[in-house]
Amino acid sequence: MAEAGKHTTVLLQEAVEALALKPDGIYVDGTFGRGGHSRLILERLGKNGRLIAFDRDPAACAVGRSFGDERFCMVHSSYSRLQEVLRQLNIDQIDGVLLDLGVSSPQLEDATRGFSFSMEGPLDMRMDTTEGQTAAQWLASASEVQLEEVIKEYGEERFAKQIARAIVKARARQPLVTTGQLAAIVAAAIPARAREPKQNPATRTFQAIRIYLNQELERLSLALPQCVEMLKTGGRLVVISFHSLEDRIVKRFIREGANPDKLPKHLPLRADEVRRFSRANLQMVGKVVRPGVAEVECNPRARSAVMRVAERINTT
Repeated sequence: MAEAGKHTTVLLQEAVEALALKPDGIYVDGTFGRGGHSRLILERLGKNGRLIAFDRDPAACAVGRSFGDERFCMVHSSYSRLQEVLRQLNIDQIDGVLLDLGVSSPQLEDATRGFSFSMEGPLDMRMDTTEGQTAAQWLASASEVQLEEVIKEYGEERFAKQIARAIVKARARQPLVTTGQLAAIVAAAIPARAREPKQNPATRTFQAIRIYLNQELERLSLALPQCVEMLKTGGRLVVISFHSLEDRIVKRFIREGANPDKLPKHLPLRADEVRRFSRANLQMVGKVVRPGVAEVECNPRARSAVMRVAERINTT
């Protein structure tokens, strides 16, 4: 089993192999975490290769800055600013980019971060602890309608209405400031007969609030086109997602990049219009990859992982 407090990188070998590394290539690890993918990429790069890693979490950045490798650059930023940051570093094109989405084990197992419903801690939930609104601040000010919308949309929770009403009633009695308070409110709002086996009733609500506060889906949607724009022809995009909302965005993006709009029927088109309507810029590589039985047994958090790979194709 994975050790508590230690991050076990999901699909480590598979993801790095999917990048089809060139020894002297330039690569981006858009979600450094605790550096599992970055370490293996650096092992396989030559002396002229480069790796730029992004992370919003100051604790993760501190780990990256301890690497002491001249080929490696740690950036405290969201990958949604990928294009801007790379150009500041005088990088016009890259050979591959890896996005390992979700929350790392150290974040989940640090009670002070507020990501976990299983440990008592402050309701923070920010990926970047240097900015933005905490979960406690949002819960104190959000309307019942907004609470319901967020929990339903980002948590896919069918009891969102009941949970939102319970939160509003509870905060009228006392401020909601701890993970234990929120978990108890959610548990009480969901009928016992409707609870999913082997899943804490607060799972979906905590997920929803975290995704919303950190703008995870919006940042992913912003980043994907930038990744493709920066990739050289033949460069690889590798994305590991952990729930259906993320994977849906990635799947649709790759599919649309590989299968652009069909040409309008019965209309005369100039050459430039043909190019505009048929500009495929990606091709899918292989099938969807999921962790094997052995990996899930060693690291249960890997069970929902889905990896998709695409390659940039020549659009000229």
